[in-house]
Amino acid sequence: MKTIGIFDSGIGGVTVLKEIIKVLPNENYIYYSDTKNNPYGDKTNEEVINICDEITKYFIKRDCKVIVIACNTASAKASKYLREKYKDIEFIAIEPAYKMVHDYAYNEPTLVMATKGTIESEKFNILYNKYNNHKTELLSCVGLADIIEEGNEEKIKKYLKDHLSKFRGKIKNVVLRLYTLSINTRRDKIGFG
Repeated sequence: MKTIGIFDSGIGGVTVLKEIIKVLPNENYIYYSDTKNNPYGDKTNEEVINICDEITKYFIKRDCKVIVIACNTASAKASKYLREKYKDIEFIAIEPAYKMVHDYAYNEPTLVMATKGTIESEKFNILYNKYNNHKTELLSCVGLADIIEEGNEEKIKKYLKDHLSKFRGKIKNVVLRLYTLSINTRRDKIGFG
């Protein structure tokens, strides 16, 4: 029986895996946590593409029918390349849920927190420019992924206090780990919220 492969640069993608299992409880899954190369956000496009290509080869050897890219940076930098290279594999990629702000809270001040790689990516900038409410702040969270992976709550609190205090009382929405899953097939595009 073919499996569904899911990968992230760390453990955050486990939340995506849990949601997929709720919807598809009878499938088999392989979860790949790439802590060796974590974080992706500080790497070049070429580095991220090469890493994701190797993970895809790993999944193909294990007969995966679908590959879920549960990492914003990997989705932003590598999903287009992977879809073009592996046309017989279905890729599901997550994207920052900035469009949800446009749909549900367009006039409210918003903070988008993401890796440097995600914020600088072409894919995110297309999304951002399309739905920009002109009340949005972008915060490149350099180093936050490492601190979260460590699991040190005091370091996390200090990082957030140091980087978020200037936004206190000014922001109504924060886009962080809310995702939109997008499937790009040979026939069409389907979005899930």
